[in-house]
Amino acid sequence: MSINRDPCIQAESPFQKEIFVLQNLLRNQTFSAFESIEESGRSVKVYIFRRLFHSILVLVGISMVVFIILHLTGDPAALMMPMDATPEQVAQFRKEMGFTDPLPVQYWRFFKGTLRGDFGNSFRHSQPALSLVLERMPATIQLTFAALIIALMIAIPAGIVSAIRRNSILDHIGMTGALLGQSMPVFWLGIMLILIFSVTLRWFPSSGRGGIQHLILPAIALGMFSMARTARVMRSSMLEVLGQEYMTTAKAKGLAPPVVILKHALKNAAIPVVTVVGMELGTLLGGAVITETIFAWPGVGRLAIQAIYNRDYPVVQAAVFILASIFVLINLMVDLIYTYLDPRVRLG
Repeated sequence: MSINRDPCIQAESPFQKEIFVLQNLLRNQTFSAFESIEESGRSVKVYIFRRLFHSILVLVGISMVVFIILHLTGDPAALMMPMDATPEQVAQFRKEMGFTDPLPVQYWRFFKGTLRGDFGNSFRHSQPALSLVLERMPATIQLTFAALIIALMIAIPAGIVSAIRRNSILDHIGMTGALLGQSMPVFWLGIMLILIFSVTLRWFPSSGRGGIQHLILPAIALGMFSMARTARVMRSSMLEVLGQEYMTTAKAKGLAPPVVILKHALKNAAIPVVTVVGMELGTLLGGAVITETIFAWPGVGRLAIQAIYNRDYPVVQAAVFILASIFVLINLMVDLIYTYLDPRVRLG
């Protein structure tokens, strides 16, 4: 038995099949896009959670190491008590301060106080240790960022010029300066700067914190090493990027050299530089201890050195823990920025 079919339906059926196939294909691509976005969001959350967990472990480890090392340096009661104190008075003082408790008990007491932001009172100043550290923190941050700004203002242009003019006289001068900058110790450079620019030429003050003149010499001394390393990383990264095929394509399009360098090359070459700059910022915070001591800069580093000499445990623990927390936070922020610049990191 034959079935009558409408010729119009027969004529439209191939097109309907193609439309149906296209609709299914579009629907599958849409679902795949949403799934990839959702998977990417999950990977970012997992990455952030993992980095936060690692940061917490690092802080706990640092607190344990600092606590143990400080308690191996000696008994602070000998420095805090008068010279004519009797052994009974010293023993009573040690008992009142909790120095006679086992080390695990003392650390647990310190750790619980740290969670509350309570590091105890300074043995020397009879003030909360955290408040002493926070009072000095603006000076340290000012010196650190001044050193970083000076380092970047010189290192990035020097690295770009050295990469563009590879094996030229400018390249040799820049890399020789970078090598010297990495070879000079901070304490030696600081003393030389004081002898030349403060004692001999009398251009800048040799110590203290005041106006911009007081900041220049310690910032240069502190930022010299970071300046040299950043310049070398910038040069290597730029050389790698300049050899890529898309750079040749950009030049073939007739783009001006400044556009090719600043718009295309610098953006891709900045990824490793961002990581180095983040690490350098944390290094500058730690290196400020020596610089602040040489230039009598009233920051956290100088306070920590004085506290170590006086065996002032609460101040040392507060200073080290705060600086370590800032360092870990900076590294976490750098990791997140690096993830934004290079999404492949999320899958690592």
